[in-house]
Amino acid sequence: MARPSQRVFPGNAAIISCMALIMISTVSTKVAARTNSMGRELLEAEPPASAPATGPPGGATGPVVDVAAFGAKPNDPLFDNAQAFMQAWNATCKGTGITTLLIPPGKYIASQTVFQGPCNGPITVEVQGTVMALPDITAYPDEAWISFEYITTGIVVKGGVFDAQGANVWKYNDCKRNPNCKHLPISLSWSHCKNVVVDSVTSLNSMGFHTSFTFSSDIIFVNNTISAPEDSPNTDGIHISTTSNITVTDTNIATGDDCIGIIQGTSKVDISNVQCGPGHGISIGSLGKYRDEKDVSGVHVKNCTLTGTTNGARIKSFPGPIAIQASDIIFEDIIMNDVANPIIIDQRYGLKNSATPSSVKVTDVHYRNIRGTTISDHAVSLTCSSLKPCDAIEMSDIDLAYSGTKPFMSVCTNAKITFKGKQSPESCVST
Repeated sequence: MARPSQRVFPGNAAIISCMALIMISTVSTKVAARTNSMGRELLEAEPPASAPATGPPGGATGPVVDVAAFGAKPNDPLFDNAQAFMQAWNATCKGTGITTLLIPPGKYIASQTVFQGPCNGPITVEVQGTVMALPDITAYPDEAWISFEYITTGIVVKGGVFDAQGANVWKYNDCKRNPNCKHLPISLSWSHCKNVVVDSVTSLNSMGFHTSFTFSSDIIFVNNTISAPEDSPNTDGIHISTTSNITVTDTNIATGDDCIGIIQGTSKVDISNVQCGPGHGISIGSLGKYRDEKDVSGVHVKNCTLTGTTNGARIKSFPGPIAIQASDIIFEDIIMNDVANPIIIDQRYGLKNSATPSSVKVTDVHYRNIRGTTISDHAVSLTCSSLKPCDAIEMSDIDLAYSGTKPFMSVCTNAKITFKGKQSPESCVST
């Protein structure tokens, strides 16, 4: 089976900046006046003469655009820095060589902010301070707080804290009662981007998802921290859809929903050295809910530790007619610490009593060297579709211990499984 390519991740800022230079692809289109999705014109003012022009903080060569030169005000709780940030971005986007957008130390309040391409060359966003969301839900009409859009010439976002102050708006989340609910704003939303590095960023208390990648490719997400309370609603750590060639590594995620969710249309995903918990585990899906969904393939999750999560390595799909496939998936060398449902395929997700089976095909899935402790008596639960049973499922060296008193077992339905090595709980017979 073809596996996603393995990459080496440099740990220092200078090499990260060089990585951005390698990402260069030529864009001939000049950045003209444009309007962001809030309908406010972004003024493409040139930086004032006082704006610094040399000495990027990340070790790159090229001009620096300081948000202070465009009127950004740190440590002023009544000032909205969104316009200053976007005007500084527009000047950065027109730069040549590696241009750096600098957010200096301090705390900056900002409402909905859009960083939009195409740009003339690669960009480094160096965040030395803390950016805090304006605590007014009406300030985010497009379900995103900070958006990066149509940036394909290479971008590195490095450092800093993004605190969405989600506790102010979580009360507006009604998704448990309303299947057609309006999602709260994503903290860092990436759409139609290519050659992206997100390094050493902290995301706190997101209103909705912490980070989302859609219609994007060639992404490295490294050395980041994601944190929100265990009971915060729908605060997925990393939400990936219609995206390819993405690596997530050396990252700590503690949140109220999936640590990582890999959704339809996604391929070539490498996840390694991730600490997950609390949260809902590392999930593929949910799948099969919407028309025009595409397959998921080439997902490799390795050397991760999950602690106190409500699920471990999970694949989930809705009952119904949406016929796609999830395949070429490996979970290996995973440590579970008091995890519920450490290995689970749930093809009745969201509609447990539905008489309609899922049309999502789950195949070529490998669980290897999964060990640790669980609070679930059904530590391995594979509930596959009667219409399209799971096949080519491998269980190799499963070593889970249960702290409870109920019979400890595996439960498998509509699944063709090959067992290798140790099996604790004992291997199941599919019904």
